[in-house]
Amino acid sequence: MCGRYSIAVSGAALVDVLNLDGTEPGFEWSPTYSVSPRTRAPVIRDRLIDGHRVREAFLPTWGLRPSWAKEKGPRPINARLETAATNGMFRSSFSSARALVPMTGYYEWQEAVEDGKTVKNPSYIHGSHDELLLAAGLLAFHRESDEDEWRTTFTIITRTGEDAAGDVHDRMPAFLTSAAWDTWLDPEKVDKDQATDLVDLLDVESRTVASTLLTRPVSRSVNNVRTLDRHNRGLIEKVARPE
Repeated sequence: MCGRYSIAVSGAALVDVLNLDGTEPGFEWSPTYSVSPRTRAPVIRDRLIDGHRVREAFLPTWGLRPSWAKEKGPRPINARLETAATNGMFRSSFSSARALVPMTGYYEWQEAVEDGKTVKNPSYIHGSHDELLLAAGLLAFHRESDEDEWRTTFTIITRTGEDAAGDVHDRMPAFLTSAAWDTWLDPEKVDKDQATDLVDLLDVESRTVASTLLTRPVSRSVNNVRTLDRHNRGLIEKVARPE
């Protein structure tokens, strides 16, 4: 799965690197080394505005809530690639509300025994040059009443772990290369056959990106979201760990 990740770039850099048309009003982002569920984070989408396709960054909340979901219902942070196009929780979003979730890396944990105690050791999975990675995401929209504004949430699509990422955890985000961004972000609704083609595209693309990923052990200070400083670059720095 992917339960925590980093976006170590500013909002302005995100617009520049991804050559976006702009951002949603009020968009602000500082380099962040720990994005956790139920918080807002940058997501990329394409929209049709006056017949023109516009690519923008905005700040939805991580944890998908479709319009029909109850207020206290589940908020899945991940959707499995194997079933994202057919599962009732995600099917509508996969059909017509696809997005990209930028990250510079993500965390996974492995259990170990030290001095007779079980501990969770975090690893940071990232690109070979800590470059920006783009994971496939899905959007959903809801509001509490007709008078309320629409709120947007998102989830990250995951696949079976591959290569170095698979050595740390059995699931990983489904990343795409830039060659597939236009196809994935197409704002037009897709039918069942087209959805199958998109699943196949994600499978191939994510295997390609997985082959370039590296891992490094990082400090256990990242384990507790209540006490860490999410803007502290030290969270992603390599640490020595006993064998």
